[in-house]
Formats: sequence, C-alpha cells, structure tokens
Amino acid sequence: MLVKFSVQNFLSFKELNSLEMLASNITQHEENTIPVLNYKLLKSAAFFGANASGKSNLFKAMNFAKKFILSSSKDTQANEKIPVIPFLLSTTTENEPSLFEFVFIKDNIKYRYGFCLNNSIVVDEWLFAASKVKESLLFERHEQKIKIGTKFKEGSKVVELTRKNALFLSVVAQFNGVISESILKWFYNLNIIEGFETYNPITVNYLENSNNKNEFMEILKIADFSISDLKLLERDENKIPKIIQDELSKLRASGHKPKLMPEIKTFHNKYDCSNIDSGIVEFDFYENESKGTQNLFSLIGPILETINQEGVLVIDEMECNLHPLVSRFLIKLFHLKNKNAQFIFNTHDTNLLSNKYFRRDQIYFVDKNKYGESHLYSLYDYNIRADRTFYKDYLEGRYKAVPFIDEYGLLGNDLK
Repeated sequence: MLVKFSVQNFLSFKELNSLEMLASNITQHEENTIPVLNYKLLKSAAFFGANASGKSNLFKAMNFAKKFILSSSKDTQANEKIPVIPFLLSTTTENEPSLFEFVFIKDNIKYRYGFCLNNSIVVDEWLFAASKVKESLLFERHEQKIKIGTKFKEGSKVVELTRKNALFLSVVAQFNGVISESILKWFYNLNIIEGFETYNPITVNYLENSNNKNEFMEILKIADFSISDLKLLERDENKIPKIIQDELSKLRASGHKPKLMPEIKTFHNKYDCSNIDSGIVEFDFYENESKGTQNLFSLIGPILETINQEGVLVIDEMECNLHPLVSRFLIKLFHLKNKNAQFIFNTHDTNLLSNKYFRRDQIYFVDKNKYGESHLYSLYDYNIRADRTFYKDYLEGRYKAVPFIDEYGLLGNDLK
C-alpha cells in the first residue's frame, strides 16, 4: 500500500511536493481508511484543480518513475539518454536532477525507495526498510558508488554490473534478488492509467477469467446500463486491415507474441408494442454502445482487478463521459468493497467535493502560480469544519486551484 509519493523538479513541479496517504486524526468516514501495521492509510485520494494546473503531471511523475524502475536495467543501453523532463521555467532547475520517492508497505514491511537522475545518469538512489519504527539502510548510492547494508546482501554481487543510467534496484531484481523482486512486484501492482483508450485491455483480461463475469455484470446492471449479457469473441485476423496483418507478422518474426483484442458483443432485451419481452438484440460494443457505456466498461475492470490484487489504482480524469451519479457509485463501490486497495484519481466533477463521500484528508488540490510552478495541498490543511459545503467553497475560490477567467478582457461591456 502507498504511504507517500514525492516528486521534485519534474514537469511543472519545481519544489518538493508530496501526496500523503497516511490518514489524519479526524474521525469521519472510518470506512475509507485501512489499518496497516501501526498506521492508518487512506483508501482513496481525489485531486481537483484548474486545467493545466499540474494534476496530470503528478500522475505522469508516478508513471515515469514506475516505468523506469521496471525497465531501466533491461531497456536502456550504456549511452542512451534518460527521458526525464525537469522543470524548464527556471534557470536554477533546468540542469538539476529530478527526484522521485515512494514510501509503501509490502509484506508488512515499510519501504522507502527513491532516486535522483538527469538525462545522463542516476545521481542518487536509496532504499530503506522498517518492520516497526526505525529504518534500516538496505543500500545507498551516489553515482557509481554504492553502499550495501547488512540486510541487502543480494546486492553485493551486482554493484559492478550497474550502468550509470540504470537503477541498482532493477539490476539486482534481474539477478533474482528476493527483496528487490518483491519490491518490483509492488510496482507491477501500481496501476497508472492515462487516457481511456488504455483501459480496455485490463477489462478484457479481467473478463477472460469466467469467474469474474458475474460480478462484472452485476455492477453494470446496478449502474442501470440495460446490458443483459456480453461476450468476448476471438477476432478473425483475415478480416482486419492488411497493414495491421503485416505488422503482426513482423512482430511474430521477431519473437513477439502479439495478442489481438477480441470483438465485444453486448446483448439487450427487445420489447413489443405492449412492452412484453420479445427477444434479445446483439450490439457491436464499439459501434452501438455510447461513449459513457464504453468508458464505464473500461473502468470496472481496473477497479475490480485492483481490489482483488490489493494494489493501487491511479486514474487521470476518471469521470470522462460518465454521469456524476455513476462516478459516485464507482467511488462508493471502491470504498465499501475493498479492504486493502487504494484508488487515486483526478477529476473536474465538483459534485464529488463533498463530505458525504470523502474525508478532508482525502481531498487534494493542485494549483499553479504565476511562475508556472505546481503545488499540491490537502483540504485538511485548511482549518474548516467537516460539515462545510466543500464544492461551493471551492468554486468561490476559498481553496484556490480554480481558473482565473478574465471575462471582461474579451467581452468588455457586453457583460454589463
């Protein structure tokens, strides 16, 4: 489970900013928290802010760090550049390294892992572990000098094999290090989704297990989407465009095993003039179903998979094409159904800014100042009563993180 994520000097985050999933001492919505070790963690966090405030950049930071952790030892060559983008609107940071750090709990151990890097090298890297309170050093690195702790002997044999542009942790995992492999498994279960087009494979994979279908269909019906059944059908390669067939052949020739997305068929009840059930109509999912239905379909899979795997799900702009009541339903589903999973998302749906659904420490804002710097802060940072109308206060600018629209600059006297 995620305890904390920090980022500095990446995209619009110049200064050190942190997302805290450690619950505060407020007592509202205890069902939205999870006791783990000596901690109480939040099941979810919702981010609000103006367009271009940096909400998505926070998730991009998490995604960049995750991908680099999982692939740096395999995908980078000795002289390849690291595709990190620092804060470019300041002369003091454009040539400085970027920092990423995760604090998380895996197998009842709290780990703190992070690194600093630039386009050429990993400047610093560190890993600490704590089973109770005091942290123990597993390893610490400055450029190519690596200090190994007594509890991380698996790393001692691969120090010389670590390239300057690769993470030491990733290299140790490549050589079957027990602790490092366990940590990488945690990052595999950190599911970060940017854009709805990337959701469908997760849902399809979830539905390919027949045991998951009943639960999936139950949620669709509860959300009132009038789909009585759905089927995944193997796609006929002879019917796909030749250019795609050629690409598949090239991939197979190079040793890859590409998998075609199946056709998705949905089924709806048909009625006669007396509203009597008179059969079933088959729909092509992509041709006949609405964008809202397609997006709900795409969302349910990652949510249920995250709950079952006790992972962390991060979604950029969750409410796209969804009715506010459906968004609320999905959040309630996650809070009530899960025991040890976490859901982090950003949204413009101010209907969710309510003490009916969230504690104050679950609500985050992202604001950008005149220098282009994004800042992250929680509603808990404001000394307000729990029964205030959060969304109204937000739209009135009480918590900042709203767009400043100079209507008079364009429309002038027409607004009078």
